[in-house]
Amino acid sequence: MAAEPDTHEHPAHKRHGLEFRARMRFLYHGNTPTAVRFRLAVVIIDLAIIAFFIVAPVLKEQGQTFYIVDYLIAALLAVDLIARITAFSDWKDWFRRPISWVDLVVLVSLLMPAWLINLGFLRILRLWTLLNSDLFWRTVGRKYDDTRVEEVTRAVGNLITFVFVTTGFVYTVFMGRHEGITGYVDALYFTVATLTTTGFGDITLPGAGGRLLSIAVMLVGITLFVRLGQSLLRPRKVSFPCPTCALQKHDLDAVHCKACGTILAIPDDG
Repeated sequence: MAAEPDTHEHPAHKRHGLEFRARMRFLYHGNTPTAVRFRLAVVIIDLAIIAFFIVAPVLKEQGQTFYIVDYLIAALLAVDLIARITAFSDWKDWFRRPISWVDLVVLVSLLMPAWLINLGFLRILRLWTLLNSDLFWRTVGRKYDDTRVEEVTRAVGNLITFVFVTTGFVYTVFMGRHEGITGYVDALYFTVATLTTTGFGDITLPGAGGRLLSIAVMLVGITLFVRLGQSLLRPRKVSFPCPTCALQKHDLDAVHCKACGTILAIPDDG
């Protein structure tokens, strides 16, 4: 007589999977003290990893130790990404977000440092994904979510990210190929001097490619500075979706929506 198939294994396995998914959703999206502490630990680890990415060009000289740390960080990021995908209501939606693909690019560059060493400068993009994630603002910046503080922080983060991504690119491409770039500090100096359009001229990149890169750095740098200035100086707005046209930002004392004229009932925080 043939043995009957085990009908209990799969339901139990599925139940454990649902419990794990619910646990991850609770930790990544919940508002309890336990969930907040968990996300705070994730943010602190992220900041430590970002600090490692910034100094990585210097640490590469440590040889084997650098690669050990590199793979440990790759394992941490892989676990974090798997947990975030699990916590998402629909994993397909997670893959539709550009910020998710940036995290995947960072992970790939960590998993294959010997083959993708020229893409190592992209790792600092983790700072951009962190400051533009809901996890960060629901954990560290709960009081400042949808405020000017968030706008300024994101603008500063964009500027810092661009500086170090460009520095890493210049260091990777021109180190040893151009006499002006003898180390990471030289690459950082060139980036900042070009970004601010100071143009001392003591370090210039050779060829048409170097000139085009300098032009791109200046144009993007000016745009980022303008964005930062707007965040600091323009009148403060309050986030309150219009019930008719869904316009998100309004003046603090707005009575009517600028777009459609609907009467608003913006709560008075004071």
